[in-house]
Amino acid sequence: MANRIKKIISVDKNKFTIEVYPDLRNSRDESCPFWEIFPHDYHAALFAFSNKNKLNELIEKKFITKML
Repeated sequence: MANRIKKIISVDKNKFTIEVYPDLRNSRDESCPFWEIFPHDYHAALFAFSNKNKLNELIEKKFITKML
């Protein structure tokens, strides 16, 4: 498995774990920061499902650029 960076974050009182895989490459052989988010509980999962776009933009802007 590729190296990964893990971080616990809180968004609107919901906790998530972010795992970033900075060494993975896409189909065009470009290095991209791939990431996954894991909710800590049921309420966080509902929040993520209902606010997918908002959460993705926030993570890309606030956490991914700072982690790499």
